[in-house]
Parts: sequence; C-alpha cells; structure tokens
Amino acid sequence: MENFDILDVVIVGGGPAGLSAGIFAMRAAMKTVLIERGLPGGQMAISKDIDNYPGFRETNGFDLTDRFLEHVKGYGLEIIQREVLSIDPGEETHSILLEEGRTLTTRALIIATGGVARRLNIPGETENLGRGVSYCATCDGFFFKNKKVVVVGGGDNALEEALYLSKIASRVYLIHRRSSFRANAMLQQQVTAAKNIEVILSTIVTGIDAGEEGVRAVRLRDIGEETEWNLETEGVFIFIGFSPLNQLVPHEVRKNRMGYVMTDEKCETNVPGIFVVGDLRQKYANQIVVAASDGCIAGLAAARHVELKKAGCREYYDTRNPETAVLMECA
Repeated sequence: MENFDILDVVIVGGGPAGLSAGIFAMRAAMKTVLIERGLPGGQMAISKDIDNYPGFRETNGFDLTDRFLEHVKGYGLEIIQREVLSIDPGEETHSILLEEGRTLTTRALIIATGGVARRLNIPGETENLGRGVSYCATCDGFFFKNKKVVVVGGGDNALEEALYLSKIASRVYLIHRRSSFRANAMLQQQVTAAKNIEVILSTIVTGIDAGEEGVRAVRLRDIGEETEWNLETEGVFIFIGFSPLNQLVPHEVRKNRMGYVMTDEKCETNVPGIFVVGDLRQKYANQIVVAASDGCIAGLAAARHVELKKAGCREYYDTRNPETAVLMECA
C-alpha cells in the first residue's frame, strides 16, 4: 500500500473491539486496515478461562482470539503489525504515522487501544495470571465457587468486586494498605455487613505463592508493626485501578477526568470520523461481549460516515430541537 492511498477505515488496536470493528467494516465493503503492535486479542488473549461470551459455554482467551481472527481474515482484512507513533486528525481525512515512517490516510478512524489494570508488581503476580491471579471478578469469579479468595484495593471498585465475590466464594479477605477505605460510605457499610468478608487494613501484599494447581497463598506485611505472615487462598483479585491506554488519542478528542474517551451512541467522538471502542471508551462495563458490541457499532457507523463523505453529505442533529431526527445536508 502506497502512502498516497486514501483508506476508508483504519482500526488501531486488535483486541475484541478492534477485530469486531474489522468484521463489520469489511462486510460494508470498506477499504480497511487494522494495525496492532503486538499479538491480536488484547486482554482477551491472556484470559485463561472464558464462560460468559454468548455461544461459548466454555472456552479460553487463546481459542476465542483464534475464532475472531479466523472470522475477520475470512473477509480479507489486512492486519499490519506495527507500532503507531501518532495520529493527526483532519477535516476530511485523518493521518496515522507508523514506526518506520510510513503514513496511512483514512476517511474514518477507529481507536481500540484498550486499557490495562494497574499491577502490584510483586513476585508471583505475572507468573500466576490466569492461575489464580485476576483483575476481573465478573470474568473469573465463577471459577472460585466455595473457595477462599483475596481482594486487594480500597476504592469503590475493590469493594464492589469483594461484595460480588462474597456471593460466590466461601471467604473473601479484603486487603488494603491504608488504615481506612477510599470507597463510598454505603459500600463500606455493605462490606461490614457481609458475614464472609474479612477486612485486613494497613497491610500490603508482598508476594504470591503457587503450586502445580495455581495460587495457594499470599505473603502479607503489616505496615505499622512490620510483621509478616502467609494467608492461604486460591485466588487473588487485584483492584488498585485501571488505566486507559489513551496516549495515541488526539488532544482534540474529549475525555473524562479519568482519561476515558467520551463518545455518542455510535461510538463517535467529538471529532467527526474518529471513533473509540472497547476499554478505552467511557461506559458501564468492561467485558469481551461489550467490546465486541462497540466494534460492531463503530464499524457500521464508520462505514456510514465514509459513504456520506464520498457523496458529499453529512448527517447532523438540529441542536435547537433535540427530539428531531437526524438531518442530512449535501453539497
């Protein structure tokens, strides 16, 4: 592909949202390219067991990623494994600069770079991901039915996930490094009322021990007394924050205070022709099925945007009358 070619759709990011967007853009006969700096699949690819994706009662991240790839490649989608250095938005087209100096120009851009859970960076954490270490209770909680688990964190998300796990696990140990929680008062009251949640404050997790079957214990240190001990557990759920990977998002694109991109119902940002999907987008839940849904919506909306551009038309809302249907204006 030459630098002067204008593409219809470029997708940056090859997780479930990006791959889904690729399927629907190709189905709409758009000239589409997907760019992924690493292996396709994103967070989905490293998930050990998945049992909540519709149509797949039991699967894993590797196999589900393979299914996504097989599907999208069946439509002939070109996947470029390169690092994107920058994105430059324009009125008619948008430019994507790749690491080797190559520039792609596109009428519609879908950004699907996702996000990443913050880590404790302790021994045993990375090695046991999918073997008892998790960053998503709604994804993996089912596998710890009637087992003892540890939840690490002190914000709203940590307490919400601890309450969720308390309905599944036999015992939940909620560990926080400070002497009090940052979570809202109602959540704290609910945690206190839960009979199978044990709160351990002013304590940090210094390591995670595992055997052949996976996690078996965490190493703890009391900050005040400097005492250390081991706590037996089969699962460690870490909720110390989640960071959207928004470094490539142009500064013109509107974000919330947490750095997540704000979009409309079409997953389109305030910059016409730039769409954001998946964990990078501000929304209620981060699940594979939700990311795939985002990709579907953005793929269809991007195709519509391109078709209108080629016809010299645009769609818009009458801001004076919010209840009015979408209007169209053509040159």
